[in-house]
Amino acid sequence: MASETIGALGLGALLILMVLRVPVALTMLIVGVVGFAQVISWDAAISQLKTVPVEVLSNYSFSAVPMFILMGVLAAHSGMAGKLFQATRVICGGWKGGLAIAAVGSCGVFSAISGSSLATASTMTRVALPEMERYGYNRGLATGALAAGGTLGIMIPPSIALLIYAVLTEQSVGDMFMAGLVPGLMGLVMYSLTVTVVMRLRPSLAVAGEPTSWREKLASMSGLVPFFAVFLLMILGIYFGVFTPTEGASVGAFATLLYALFKGLRGRELWQAVQETLALSTVVFFMLVGADALGYFISVSRISFSISDFLYGMDLAPIVVVLCILLMYFVLGMFMDSIAMLVITVPVVFPIIQSLGIDPVWFGIVTVLTVELGLITPPVGMNVFVIKAMAPHVGLGEIFRGVAPFIVSDFVRLVVLIAFPMLTSLFLL
Repeated sequence: MASETIGALGLGALLILMVLRVPVALTMLIVGVVGFAQVISWDAAISQLKTVPVEVLSNYSFSAVPMFILMGVLAAHSGMAGKLFQATRVICGGWKGGLAIAAVGSCGVFSAISGSSLATASTMTRVALPEMERYGYNRGLATGALAAGGTLGIMIPPSIALLIYAVLTEQSVGDMFMAGLVPGLMGLVMYSLTVTVVMRLRPSLAVAGEPTSWREKLASMSGLVPFFAVFLLMILGIYFGVFTPTEGASVGAFATLLYALFKGLRGRELWQAVQETLALSTVVFFMLVGADALGYFISVSRISFSISDFLYGMDLAPIVVVLCILLMYFVLGMFMDSIAMLVITVPVVFPIIQSLGIDPVWFGIVTVLTVELGLITPPVGMNVFVIKAMAPHVGLGEIFRGVAPFIVSDFVRLVVLIAFPMLTSLFLL
């Protein structure tokens, strides 16, 4: 049997196992090892099974993943998230829909040291949703704003998704982080504008918050200081070459730990934060091990090259190929977790992107943005289900209806980034 045929059968088996709800990491590992054995030999596959986990776990770049996760967990346990929302709430005081805008702003700032969309959504829902409900906000608008705001964690650096894309494609992690700055800030601004537009069209969904003076607004900014201090410490250090992105993750985690200790995080709470970090990191690394095994199989089967040759034969313009790939990501995002989607598909599509001469950094940004869309689109929007778990009294239908305007906003942002790719290179060295 030809290696390309084995590769196609392997990808089919991958989809079937995921439909049968076999864990994604285990699915990739099984298909990768068995497929590799069919193309090469079982001895080679067993040898690969022994070496792949060592390769992934000893990869220096991946050591940033638990550091970013630790930053987010410590920020949640130390009370930084609560002070953040209170600060943005006061700044937006008196605005129509101000609490929803404050929630989006809080998500954007929190994601700047969290790196995880799911962590951002769960933490800020716990903090902001009770306050919005107390002021009589429509539950769909409140949860929709939080679900959408949580997705900012996948784009605003430091981002675990951008880090994984960079390592899988051998791009500069620093370049990916800098390229994500403008699209991430665009998302923050456009989500806030979306709330404003919704308030214009349906003013009954929310009430104006309590007005606050300029003195109160300025005083409240103290709640933003810890986040911006850690964020600027990492980003400026990376930008000016003081330390690498991996070292920057450690610096940020250490700075957040110092703040947590200063605020009295001790004993049991500190140990709980470490346990949460270990649990989340284990899930991510298990998926990376599976993805590495799958990547070897895809490489030896040459299925990606066959797909590339097929596209060449169709004589499609590079932008059409990119749009087809993004459409695939959008559909997959309705059913799969964002990290799993990246580690499964990037080894397949990246050789195609390289062969077409497309800028890999720009492609990474628009890919991650499309993956971000999947976090809030039905039927399996991961952020929506996280918020549902945090607020069981709110129906899934309400959350999906509330998040619909933000999906439109994301489509507009994606079109702008495709039309003006230079927006992703403004901060590149």
